[in-house]
Amino acid sequence: MICPKCGSEFAAPDLRSINVSKDPSLKERVKDGSLFVVKCPRCGAEALVTEPVLYHDPSAQLLIAYTTAGLSSEGLEGYTCRLVSSIGELIEKVKIFDAGLDDIALELCKYVTAQELKKDVSLKFLKMDGPDGEITLTYPEKGEMQMLVIGYNVYSDCAGIVDRNPILREKASGLVRVDQDWVAQFIAG
Repeated sequence: MICPKCGSEFAAPDLRSINVSKDPSLKERVKDGSLFVVKCPRCGAEALVTEPVLYHDPSAQLLIAYTTAGLSSEGLEGYTCRLVSSIGELIEKVKIFDAGLDDIALELCKYVTAQELKKDVSLKFLKMDGPDGEITLTYPEKGEMQMLVIGYNVYSDCAGIVDRNPILREKASGLVRVDQDWVAQFIAG
């Protein structure tokens, strides 16, 4: 890896394959992002790992791939496999599944919520908490992160829509990128 500040080259940790069943502490480090931050040994500057990453949680039958390489989900029947285009998206997917949520229903929630805001924003899942399971989403606006809380009932309604439209689950099988744009193709089409 090359330091973005001083230009020194140094070895970044090998994160090509993260198996949380072998080291359960890795899941929390993925969720808080600390696993992907490296420090330059020369100047101390921090940088984000940008190498391909394969996240594997066998107990949850979950596989998330951050890569541009062609991968296959062959042999992973029964698994939920997702393709993401950034480390941030990988972190978000792990948080979604760790919260016990269905990412298809949540992406539909995000799509509908963005439409209701009447803003062209890409909403990101931050957390689910509170006595009623409130869901907190974030989005950037004017250089600041905005937080938006939606009720669990919105998620439940979207989960019902997904259940009544089995084509969504069919199209999400295999190694697929499931995000707001993916949802939009079914609503707009």
